[in-house]
Amino acid sequence: MTRNLQGLAAGCLLFLALFATEAAFAQKQGGILKMYDPDSPASMSIHEEATIVSERPMMGVFNNLIMFDQHVKQNSLQSIVPDLATGWSWNEDGTELTFPLRQGVTWHDGKPFAAKDVVCTFDLLTGKSSEKLRVNPRKSWYRNLAAVTTNGDYEVTFHLTRPQPAFLTLLASGYSPIYPCHVPPRDMRQHPIGTGPFKFVEFKPNEYIKVARNSDYWKKGRPYLDGIEYTIIRNLSTAILAFVAGKFDMTFAYSVTEPLLKDVANQMPDAICELAPIGVNRSLIANRDKPPFDNPDLRHAMALSFDRKAFVDIVTEGQGDIGGVMQPPPEGLWGMPPEVLKTLPSYDPNVQKNRTDARQIMEKLGYGPDRRLKVKVSVRDLPFFRDPAVIMIDQLKEVYIDGELEMIDTTNWLPKVMRKDYTIGLSPVGGGPDPDQNLYLKYGCGGELNYNGYCNPAVDELIDRQSIEVDQERREQLVWEIERKLAEDGARPIFFYDRRATCWQPRVKGLTIMVNSISNGARMEDVWLDK
Repeated sequence: MTRNLQGLAAGCLLFLALFATEAAFAQKQGGILKMYDPDSPASMSIHEEATIVSERPMMGVFNNLIMFDQHVKQNSLQSIVPDLATGWSWNEDGTELTFPLRQGVTWHDGKPFAAKDVVCTFDLLTGKSSEKLRVNPRKSWYRNLAAVTTNGDYEVTFHLTRPQPAFLTLLASGYSPIYPCHVPPRDMRQHPIGTGPFKFVEFKPNEYIKVARNSDYWKKGRPYLDGIEYTIIRNLSTAILAFVAGKFDMTFAYSVTEPLLKDVANQMPDAICELAPIGVNRSLIANRDKPPFDNPDLRHAMALSFDRKAFVDIVTEGQGDIGGVMQPPPEGLWGMPPEVLKTLPSYDPNVQKNRTDARQIMEKLGYGPDRRLKVKVSVRDLPFFRDPAVIMIDQLKEVYIDGELEMIDTTNWLPKVMRKDYTIGLSPVGGGPDPDQNLYLKYGCGGELNYNGYCNPAVDELIDRQSIEVDQERREQLVWEIERKLAEDGARPIFFYDRRATCWQPRVKGLTIMVNSISNGARMEDVWLDK
């Protein structure tokens, strides 16, 4: 009997070994993954762009020091893993963060990666470098960073002016790649050089973006794909027809709206589709420097005019979410639950009462049925933004405001709103998996993506307090306090959070769709084609 058990055990071990060997070889090398990109970006430089139409195609060209695990759907501090760094450690008071670095890594042009490249990257982002970025949309992420120093060629230390436990989430973002010292920023816009699994091949505006397998990638056996081709197709219906016809292996991530998802299900039942929250809201931006929008009463009346449920019902066919500054739960880790959210100013579900109050405010300001306020409404020229902008214009009519839609090309949008060359508009705001990625950048007095020009020093102080806080429950309460204050101030009235699908052919394997970030899951080194 003992011999039989030993034989059985040996057989089981042999079976497990064979299974493990088969699993190890299950992924197939080769093939070009083809998808579309719904817009043509301004450049290929992640550090100079604020939209995923350039960031996602380029994320695989680069590495970060650390990144969010590409197979964990919900990004958090706990899902961060090493990348170019092999690990990390904090000093006792939480103001020094040290990273030992991988050795033997080379840039795509053959030059060796070293600690100096990390220093150059963050000197560039903090404005200390002699080289300058044309646009630096996330500079304020690093306002707490005093310096980055080296200890030899393979260790760096980040010196912070105060503790910031979630600083790691900034470094793990898909928007935080390491750039090479020896390539100037102007060259990175059109021909970026990275250390990632894919090498940049070509970008032809309004036509395509191409990347190819990096055969010298430091992670042996990756990537599986020979390359990825992104065909730029602005018309989403046309893009979906091409996908259904088999011209693409997958859609651009988070680009399939609910109506288009039904088309895919009807015409291509074998397709795998995943509807997911994208962690991005739609919000009203108003230029507070331009009268009459410098008047807080008028801005409050605008916020009261909105029917958030109507946005969700019309744009997402009921699949979206109503939320505040932070993405709502359960996918969002920091958002208010619905019963708390509805207590915020302008979130009362009684829309008719809100609009009656708004009209009274407008009438006190001299507006009414016979004296309506005419305004231009700026929006990026994409259906994700045009459609809710049309609803916003329709709802503003309820409070004597007549809007005219002004559609702006993506290449011009960021410079336009950053220099406040607009009156009012509709803008997306990424909630980010952590408050440190979102709050100061979008609502702080010096935040680059604070298009509104909103500034409240008391809110800035609260933002810093939550950033220092280690206890998660106390930090959540501070974040909710900030939420309430922003709603009271009408900082940036938020309409709704979108949910959109990603679809792919059954032959596409190894893909993970994240639920609280659209910008952190595009490394693509583990994706393969089963054909």
